[in-house]
Amino acid sequence: MTIDKLAESSPNLEILNSWLVTDNKLKRSQKPFCAISGGSDSDLLMHLCATLDDKGKVTYVFFDTGLEFQATKNHLRYLEEKYGVKIETQKAVKPIPLCVRQYGVPFLSKRVSDYIERLQRHGFKWKDKPFEELYKEYPRCKAPLRWWCNDWGENSRFNIAYNTWLKEFLIENPPTFAISNKCCHYAKKLVAKRFSESGDFDLNITGVRKAEGGARATAYKNCFTPESDTAIAQYRPLFWYKQETKRDFEEAYGIKHSDCYEVWGLPRTGCSGCPFGQNLENELEAVQKYEPKLHKALNKVFGQSYEYTRKYRAFQARMRELQKSEEQQEG
Repeated sequence: MTIDKLAESSPNLEILNSWLVTDNKLKRSQKPFCAISGGSDSDLLMHLCATLDDKGKVTYVFFDTGLEFQATKNHLRYLEEKYGVKIETQKAVKPIPLCVRQYGVPFLSKRVSDYIERLQRHGFKWKDKPFEELYKEYPRCKAPLRWWCNDWGENSRFNIAYNTWLKEFLIENPPTFAISNKCCHYAKKLVAKRFSESGDFDLNITGVRKAEGGARATAYKNCFTPESDTAIAQYRPLFWYKQETKRDFEEAYGIKHSDCYEVWGLPRTGCSGCPFGQNLENELEAVQKYEPKLHKALNKVFGQSYEYTRKYRAFQARMRELQKSEEQQEG
């Protein structure tokens, strides 16, 4: 289909713009690659690139973390057949199970896991003391101590208070196991960097959307990052897509998503069973129903984090009830 025909079929200006800009980027690029995750945003990205890439220039790649849904792998095969392309699989530098054994389990978020890991390395005692006093005791741990002491400014997301009652929980329930976010680095970031540097690529195309939030989305200001001394150019065709834009695209072009969405009913997917997931319990329930072997593996890898997270959520609920009771008594 020509770009003119695609433009005519666009249900709104935002989608029209993504067709036009993506066509321009692909024509200018000599060797682009496109990261395909098997997620719903990735499906739109695949349709854009595969429809426009009439010269077969794009290399499609899937980064296997070592702990993936079978439904995702099945969907990747479907995409290969639908668009007549090959999606390369790149293994993790260190798969998630190995990372967890070596460094610790992820807990709550990347930032929280990073700060806890750094505090654990310094033998932190999880005491509520002033920053100046703690900094004398742990002089090589400034940033995590500022997090612990809420020293980054009022309402900052870099403060521990950003996660309600987390400090009180850690004081009452110090972690007895290693916590780390290293699996993100070795199973995702490093393998993507290694691949981008391995084949003389000049453009990295990803499905990041600003509206999805999270660290990935907030790291960028627009849809394009020029080439630098340390990285090739990056293009994000869906960056400005809102949720309603995404729905318009899906309806206009008959996009089919993986069973994780269309059968299991998950609102989004990432690394399977990741303790950072906002809908973790619903995801685990679905995995237990549809992929019980994976469910068993996830509990073996992340079990300590799952139990600790549940304990923290129960602590939050208890503190909310206590706070409510105190406010009623004062009223």
